[in-house]
Amino acid sequence: MTKYLLLLLSITANIQGFSQNQDWGNLKKYAMENQTLKTPANNEKRVVFMGNSITEGWKQADSVFFSRNNYVDRGISGQTTPQMLLRFRQDVINLKPSTVVILAGINDIAENTGPISLDDILGNIISMAELARSNNIRVILCSVLPANRFPWRPHIKPAEKVMKLNSMIKAYATENKITYVDYYSSLVDGEKGLDKKFTEDGVHPTITGYKIMEPIIVRAINNHE
Repeated sequence: MTKYLLLLLSITANIQGFSQNQDWGNLKKYAMENQTLKTPANNEKRVVFMGNSITEGWKQADSVFFSRNNYVDRGISGQTTPQMLLRFRQDVINLKPSTVVILAGINDIAENTGPISLDDILGNIISMAELARSNNIRVILCSVLPANRFPWRPHIKPAEKVMKLNSMIKAYATENKITYVDYYSSLVDGEKGLDKKFTEDGVHPTITGYKIMEPIIVRAINNHE
């Protein structure tokens, strides 16, 4: 059984658990890690990555990338933007980072927690950004990765919605002088999907895909500081 099949099984299990309202935001997942994480020193530039399985899988694929850069991974498989917003204070603000990297929206398009409009997805992302900025945390907003199919939601055709949501996120970031990171252009194929060179399931990057993403986000973080 490949790790990508395990990831899909994890997404399915999380969706089923959420539908039963069992810790809907999965607030318990990082509770112990958050308690043991030391408060950053005055000159420490802590960066928290907030996201879903794409973010969670990044540390699993390349833990050294996170440890050597003092990056904190707070991705949870299967999550949508309202769930991330629910846990944003405990998993981001309370960790006192200098910067938060937000990568969110693909699971909303997949309707993991039910139908939701693109405007409402953007609204949840904006709320996270506003919470961060009100706590003096710098924000980096990321494009949703390309996808033209969902293995767990085969009836949904996401490609056009992904492109539209990305244009909305970019417009908001530009208007509010927030750094916008474009992963999409470097990963997309000719069918508006995640290029097969970078994925096994059409949604989640392999280590090859993450290696494309790494210099893009590092450059944004360093320029942002």
